[in-house]
Parts: sequence; C-alpha cells; structure tokens
Amino acid sequence: MKTRRSWIVGLAIVGVMFCLSSVQASTGDTYLDLGQKKLEVKHGLTKEAAACVECHAKKTPGIVESWKLGKMGHASVSCYDCHVVDKANPMASQCEGTKGTKTYISPMVSSKTCERCHPTEVEQFSKSGHAYLAGKPVLENKAMDGLMYHNEGGEFIGVDRSEGRNRASREAGCAMCHGGQVELGPDNKPINGTWPGGVGHRYPDGGIGNCTVCHTRHQFSVAEARKPEACASCHLGPDHPNIEIYLESKHGQIYEAHGEEWEWDSAPDTWEPGDYTAPTCATCHMSGIGELSVTHNVNERLKWDLVHKRSVVRSGERGDGEKGEQLMKKVCMNCHGETHVDGQRQMLQNTVDLYNTYWDKIVEMKKVLADKKLLKADQWKDPFQELEYYFWHHAGRRARHGTAMNGPDYTHWHGFFQLFQIYKDIEDIYNMRLETGKIEELSPVMSTGPL
Repeated sequence: MKTRRSWIVGLAIVGVMFCLSSVQASTGDTYLDLGQKKLEVKHGLTKEAAACVECHAKKTPGIVESWKLGKMGHASVSCYDCHVVDKANPMASQCEGTKGTKTYISPMVSSKTCERCHPTEVEQFSKSGHAYLAGKPVLENKAMDGLMYHNEGGEFIGVDRSEGRNRASREAGCAMCHGGQVELGPDNKPINGTWPGGVGHRYPDGGIGNCTVCHTRHQFSVAEARKPEACASCHLGPDHPNIEIYLESKHGQIYEAHGEEWEWDSAPDTWEPGDYTAPTCATCHMSGIGELSVTHNVNERLKWDLVHKRSVVRSGERGDGEKGEQLMKKVCMNCHGETHVDGQRQMLQNTVDLYNTYWDKIVEMKKVLADKKLLKADQWKDPFQELEYYFWHHAGRRARHGTAMNGPDYTHWHGFFQLFQIYKDIEDIYNMRLETGKIEELSPVMSTGPL
C-alpha cells in the first residue's frame, strides 16, 4: 500500500516539475504520452531568468552554485520564479539588474510563494507550531516584550527602545528562531533588523512562515532537512535541549555511528527504515513511515504540550493530542514491539504527572502570596518568581523532554534533581514571607539561575 502511494506521490511531483518547466523557453523538448494526457517537458530558462542567473553567478556565485546542485536547479526553477513579484506587491523593489525595466523583485520569499508549487506542504505547515504560533511569543506576548526590550535590551538601565542596541537581543536571538514581523522602509526593503528571521516569520504580503529555516537556501536539500542538525539551530540550550537529548539517546548514538552510511535523498513518502537504522527528528515528527504519510505539521503526532507551565493534552490550535498519541505510536511500531512502545508512553505519562504535581503546588503558594501582597512587581527581582520561572522554563522542560526522547541524564540530573531543589528553595521563601509578613529586601538568587 505504501509503495503504491509513494509511486503516485512521486508521479505527482514529477508532474509539478513538468508544469513548472513548461512555462519556460525551450532548448530541447521531450514528450511523455500517458494515455489521453500529454505532459510536455521544456528544458531551459527564459531570457529574463537566464539574465538573473548570469548576473548572480558573478555577484553571488555561492548562491548560484548551491541552486545548481539542488532539485530547483534541475527542474529549471530559477531566481526569477521565486523572487519576481508584481509591482503592487508591498515588498516590490528593483535590484541593479532590473532598474529601468518592468520587472520587480523581492529578496524576501514568504510561504505564499512556496505555496504556488507546494500547496499541501504549506497548508500543513500553516497549522503547525512552526508557523503563526512560533512568531506569537515575539509579537504578541507582553511578558516577552518586556523581557526582550525592557530587560535584555537595557531599557531599565536607560537604553531607549528606538536605539539599535535595544533590539540586539530580539533581532539576533529571539526572532532568529521564533520569527517576527518584517518592517519596510520607503524603498520596500526591510528595516530595523526585522529580516531575515525564524520559522514563524511574518511578511508584508500576508505570508506566515519561513521554509528556508529547514530547507536552507538555495539548494533546498531534503537530505539536509532530514538530519537532526537542521532542528538543532533552535531546539537546543538550557531551556529545550532537544538536540543534546537526542544525541544522548540510543537513537542519536546510532545516528552518530552510522548516519554517514544512510540514504538521505529518497523521495518523500519513500524514506523508510532501511534507508536509516534509527530515527531522526524528521522521522518521528514529519516523515512518511509505515502507513503514515509525510506531514509538515509538526504538532500532528504529539500528545502532550511539554513546553508551557503545566503539561496538558494538546487541543485547539496546538493540535489534537489524543489523535497525536495514536499517530506517534504508529511511528514507533515500525521498529519496536507493542510492549516497548506502551512502556515508553506510560513512562512519559508518569513524568508529566510528577511535574504537574510539583507545579500545581507552586501555583497554590503563589496565589497565597499574591493575596497577601507578598510578591514584588518586578519578577526578576523577586526570588520566588525568578525560581518559579526556572522551574518550568528550564529544569521542567528538560525533565519532560528528556523522558519523551529517552535522554535519562536530562530527565534526572538536569531535570528532576534540580526540580526538587528549586521547589525546596521556593517553599522556604514562601514560608519565610508568611511568617514575617514581609518580602526579603535582598534576593538570595544571585546568578543566571539553575542551569
């Protein structure tokens, strides 16, 4: 069944390539007759497209060489096809090679452009945590706004928000993973460090999402996107060390030992166990495997929300957790028996239950302190609230992700071992405030927090 579906998908991809190629001028024609339909393949580039390639081969040869190595180049999908826009497009401008002509281009390419040839992928992607939800913390979260500009940006020590240095943390850090909103100057070029950006970037043409975060320009390699390093740019560090957890796991150990021998270039929906002997991030969360088809919705196979303050089963815009549980089990069953899979899922359930028990008690303590006006207005000068943040955002995530991805060191030493210590410190601060009726003047939390 999978083989037949993969053949159909492959034929559809070929058909798209034929359609793309057929709009361009031909240097040699090929015809393929399939019953009543004739598919026409025309190789070559239009005069305008060839001019773009020739110019950039001199000015940015690295870009052109990458493009030539990729499937876009093989299908004669050129710079012209992706970067040329209507004059009315809010991102329209003219480069040195198009000035004085009727051709307008944009260096920025949103998911709306990718959607012309990849509608299914973009539709799936738009429903995932990699699209609108990814940019939401940077653009719509008041607490994050205060963190980026008031605190990290130095506003609290006198750095004005209008200054470039105030944007440093946001533009070089937060937005490079989450994405942001492109702002344009009078020439329709991006300003204020708002481009490029991360996976949930939002563009003036209404497009949401940056496909090139995973399929890096300009080769757009599927092999690159399937390797765990593609995810590691953002999924790492003290708050969500997913790549570190993966490399610690048995899956990661097998990848590091044998990954160079694996087949990375199989067509979508044909990349199956045998091409690889252990899963990567893409295998579990996105790739076609067994009876499951490829999806660009990374929420689709997830049960739990493991990143927010309290873990709940996913629902609404964050996915369907009950369905996700069954889909992920189908992924695992390609390589593991039912007993093993059920044991792993129960282990994650137990981890979530323990974490939530701790968290619920912290929430109860905080409510009591708030009612008695024993919390500081500035959470970053209040040890109770600062420790509360590190409890869920750092150690709590590590414990939950460590179990979900089989990284025992992150579940234990970087996770629950630190969680119980942080909890005890929180509890001591809580009891002291209730006993004295006062907030301690000097915070005992004198570091960047429990890492």
